[in-house]
Amino acid sequence: MKRFIVILAVFALSIQVYAQKQAPLKKFRVLYVGGSANWESVHFTGKPDEMKKDVTQRMASFETMLKRYFAEVKVIDASAYTQSLSDQYDVTVMDGTPKPISQRQNITDASGKLTKIIPAGYLTEDFNKPMLFIGELGEKMGRSIGLKLDWYCLCLDADAHNMRKDHQIFKGPFPVKMTMITKSTPEDAFHYEYFLGKKTPETLPMWKVQTKGYITDKNFRIGMVARPWGFEDSPDAEFISSGVCQKTLDAVALGRHGNFFHWGFAASPEFMTEEAKTVLANSIAYISKFNGKGVIARKYLDRRATREYLKERKYLATKTAYNARLASEEKFAKQMLAEKAKAEVKKANGENLDQAAQMALNYKASPPQSYESFLKGRYGDLFDKFGTDEAAYARYFDENKDYFYSEDEMYKLNIDEDVKSLGIPYYDKKILDKAIGMLESGNDVAKGKRILNRYTMVNFDTPGQWRAWFDKHESKMFFTETGGYYFLIDTYDKTIPGNEYKKPGIQKVSYNKIQTGKTSHENAVAVATGLVDLGNHKKEIVIKFKVHPGYHMYANVAKEDPYIVTEVKIDLPAGYKKVGGLRMPSFNYFNDKGTTVYENEIMFVQEVSGNGKGEAVCSVSYQCCDSQICFPPVIDDKYKVEIN
Repeated sequence: MKRFIVILAVFALSIQVYAQKQAPLKKFRVLYVGGSANWESVHFTGKPDEMKKDVTQRMASFETMLKRYFAEVKVIDASAYTQSLSDQYDVTVMDGTPKPISQRQNITDASGKLTKIIPAGYLTEDFNKPMLFIGELGEKMGRSIGLKLDWYCLCLDADAHNMRKDHQIFKGPFPVKMTMITKSTPEDAFHYEYFLGKKTPETLPMWKVQTKGYITDKNFRIGMVARPWGFEDSPDAEFISSGVCQKTLDAVALGRHGNFFHWGFAASPEFMTEEAKTVLANSIAYISKFNGKGVIARKYLDRRATREYLKERKYLATKTAYNARLASEEKFAKQMLAEKAKAEVKKANGENLDQAAQMALNYKASPPQSYESFLKGRYGDLFDKFGTDEAAYARYFDENKDYFYSEDEMYKLNIDEDVKSLGIPYYDKKILDKAIGMLESGNDVAKGKRILNRYTMVNFDTPGQWRAWFDKHESKMFFTETGGYYFLIDTYDKTIPGNEYKKPGIQKVSYNKIQTGKTSHENAVAVATGLVDLGNHKKEIVIKFKVHPGYHMYANVAKEDPYIVTEVKIDLPAGYKKVGGLRMPSFNYFNDKGTTVYENEIMFVQEVSGNGKGEAVCSVSYQCCDSQICFPPVIDDKYKVEIN
């Protein structure tokens, strides 16, 4: 990234003039948890004692600054931190990584392929004490509990921009003077212009937070910005400011999710401006107001696709995007060929070559990629349908923008054919009203159940119970994409059903124990069943299908098509009852008639409750096909599951 230059005259904007120096807030207790350095570890290569000294110096810098603003400050090393310590303080400032309370887990499928990484845990989900994270600590400590303070890019430098200047942290309780300087817009922001939907400004008013940054000071600690897409799609989160980075102009440098504040800038007070120190103090005071509030919407998958992602998908199908890629590759090739020529001269002269020169010698420019190849590598099945018809991709994304949804796969969007058939956007509460109406009328009940199961986290036995829940809480409902494509309720009351996430990590581990056999062209479908114990007399019966690559089974079959739809029926032993409906897997497009298919590995899950020993009988029916042939249908194959 190029260094930013001041291109206009400096002007000062005083949001609030400094008053007489304010005394520290009385009866305000801050716990500072340290352990980080001011510089990246490479800065201390071969000098471990200097790194320890720098960590100590950083902790002392925070202690001095915090005591200017707060009456009681306790400083500890992260190795001594436990969650219960935060109960004794108004705010915990986290600047070091404590010991985990749960270890990282790698989840694999039946073939041993890595399918999911469950991050290490540092806090429990019921932790609701105010906490402010410095730098990337929000990512490290917040990922396992579903915080939106995730790692978009470790590339935040020293200046802030796009601030909400009317936010409380820029006003008090300590008076703030904000000196704004007009600077060139970060070069990388122009690459993401399609997200803005308008021309990127050439300059931006900026506010200096740090006196050093990684762009101008090699190996200085780098700050972190969180993903902006869907950051504010729940009432428990707010964007406050962006900053100079290599991403979009709305990347989150300062923000809040629940009782957690993200201060993405990484410098200690020793390398902060006086103005920034005051705003940091105000941020600490501000987050204290959220004591006991906790988090409502949880983002367990950091790379979950949102409706903003559609802008990128639509843009990348254009010739404009293709030509921009060609131009970038051509520019890179010229640079590398020039470096290669220099390296060849050095080699011919017998000079020593560093690693960069050695790599340059091996560089060979690749031939330009065709537009067809460019699209095929990015769009797969859509390319098979649209080819190089740029307008067709645009129509597809525009016509379906209100019907996409994303499950637990990174950056993957599917069309919800159920919602599309009703013509109601997935994020509109009317879709729940309509689905409940289907249950009440007995018309297309299966579709209504699928919609309610997909977009809510509650289960009810009768249409009346669904209606009572919806009518009572509709006014406080909101839709969150980052939180899992669910309608949640704006409340911290744990007794109100609707916001209780199931533990994704625990369930994934349990499901992984249910392994199917191998598949082949001769035996294209393998089925396995099993039981997952949820505790409190609740269990889940799981029917897992593995479909051989290139084959599919049918999720929904249009009237005009002759295929057999996949069905699962479960008969329970005495003493057990079903809790809610059968959870159905995601499906994929097959044809324009409305037929959809299941591919790869899918699961049907039925929650049950009860006591005693018995045997559940699962009956499955399906038909498996590829692009050429269909196998004879399987009707009512039975699998037994022991329950105890």
